[in-house]
Amino acid sequence: MVMNHGQIVLTNPLIVAYFRHDLFVKAVGLFVALGLLLLLGALLLGGVRRFNLSSAGLHEPRNRTYLRWAFGVIWLIDGILQFQPAMPLGLANQVVAPAMAGTPSWLHHLMQSGINIWNQHPLHLAVGAAWVQVGLGLLLLVSNGGVGRVAALVSAGWAAMIWLIGNGAGGIFASANSLLFGWPGATLFYVVAGLFLAGRVENFPERFSTVTLRFVAVVLILGALKQCLPVVGFWHGGNANALTAMTQAMTQSAQPHWIAWLALHGGDAAGSLGGGANLIVIFWLAVNAVGLWLAPRRQWNWPVWSTVVFSVLFWFVAQDAAFFGGVATDFNSLIPLAALTAVAAPVFAGQGPLQRRSPVELRSLTGSVVVSFAAAMVLYSVGLMAWATTQPVENTFYEAANGLASAVNNHAPRFTLTDQRGHAFTLGEHPGHYTLLTFLDPVCNTDCPLLAAQMKAARAQFSPTAPLDLVAVAANSLHETEAQVRAFVTQHDLGALPNFYFVTGSLHDTRAVWNSYGISVTPSATSRMSVHADYFFVIDPTGHLRWIVPDDPLTGQAMTQTSDVAELVSLLHQTGLR
Repeated sequence: MVMNHGQIVLTNPLIVAYFRHDLFVKAVGLFVALGLLLLLGALLLGGVRRFNLSSAGLHEPRNRTYLRWAFGVIWLIDGILQFQPAMPLGLANQVVAPAMAGTPSWLHHLMQSGINIWNQHPLHLAVGAAWVQVGLGLLLLVSNGGVGRVAALVSAGWAAMIWLIGNGAGGIFASANSLLFGWPGATLFYVVAGLFLAGRVENFPERFSTVTLRFVAVVLILGALKQCLPVVGFWHGGNANALTAMTQAMTQSAQPHWIAWLALHGGDAAGSLGGGANLIVIFWLAVNAVGLWLAPRRQWNWPVWSTVVFSVLFWFVAQDAAFFGGVATDFNSLIPLAALTAVAAPVFAGQGPLQRRSPVELRSLTGSVVVSFAAAMVLYSVGLMAWATTQPVENTFYEAANGLASAVNNHAPRFTLTDQRGHAFTLGEHPGHYTLLTFLDPVCNTDCPLLAAQMKAARAQFSPTAPLDLVAVAANSLHETEAQVRAFVTQHDLGALPNFYFVTGSLHDTRAVWNSYGISVTPSATSRMSVHADYFFVIDPTGHLRWIVPDDPLTGQAMTQTSDVAELVSLLHQTGLR
């Protein structure tokens, strides 16, 4: 049994420092340089003088302008939320992994692949996800022409990927999900908005209001039907009510007092009314759905504003404003639903373009500058994320669990013990060989097998003839016999590893080795295994100890050991082994 060095803390100071440097120093410097190049190209090609001055753009329908602005702001805020320091370590495991519940096997596999990719490259992907969304938001806000249409198409594709892989298709496969709690997924509304904005400006007025209001009507009527199902838990009273239980859980996160007050009192009211509160919700949803379906033909605006009021109210009461907890990635579903519904109101349909007071030339100049840098953000982010997935696995999770390896340059204490074959082995007996040394309990069945697997995986990264010795010293004051060492080697298939030595000896001899490397070993009070400190030591061919590597192996469905192995391989490379 291994003494843990610590749990993964989502706001680990080391990882947060890396993230902020990559986010605000490296990324900003690179996309500013790229933005200047794009702006220079636009100046040379005359694009600055023509930006936002197309006939279609100058006559953009008012509701299309509102749609651009609404979802531009939403994308911008979503990007800013990605700046939260917990994102690299927390997004995949705290946001995506819980959404896998109830998904079919094909989607479960797809989401697990996405989680693994994120966990292998969390810093690069977190930086890219943040800036791509900020860039998309700015492009939608500023451009009323071709650039904005391209940005809208990209935003629809990005949102569709998030909806499928990040949100588990918005929970549509889970019977217990509710419109109040995020069904059918916030980014589904982003997709709808993006597709409308990606179309030709001239064609926008023909279908937007009718198609959008009837799409929302279908969502609301399905939401009302889901509220009727007993499995969702809204018919219960007291703390068993789904809304009551959800608000009590959500308000544990740090947040403004008035927001927590609204959520808690709303949840308590739902629990007090029991099924009565659910009847109100179902009736409200059903009436709004019918009203929205008929609104385009009858020019009704009341269903739009009723839906907006419903969405905003339950955004506070049922979704707790959705911003808190450190890994919130968006507004949740009800604010995008409200925005999409509001801009599709019949009152805006057919209205002419907004009157702008600033000179056209000034709008064109400032817009082209903003768009140049926003486009650079998107291009840089997409390139960064694509490049990252081709690179070796990051050590981010490893360093979060263990801290940095310590570089040293001391003589490694030599010792002679007996290996699993019954032969004497002396540390450094092979001239020109590097050594990876650790301490394993031969009867351990928890972390020690993981450490052995790391050694095995690290050795596989080098050729079979590479001058590398793998040495494990037995670390259990009660169980250190050669038979137990051989059993461990056989059980974990270590015997075929080139130059692998699991060594042991008398308690006096092994304790002397533990002490010389600073390894504490004590019997466990509850099992046959020992409690011991857990490190790897990298030793060069001259017998000098070059790296001391703390190693608390990462385990769990959403974690992989790839970062642990990458760290060991990287340090061996730095020491000189090729």
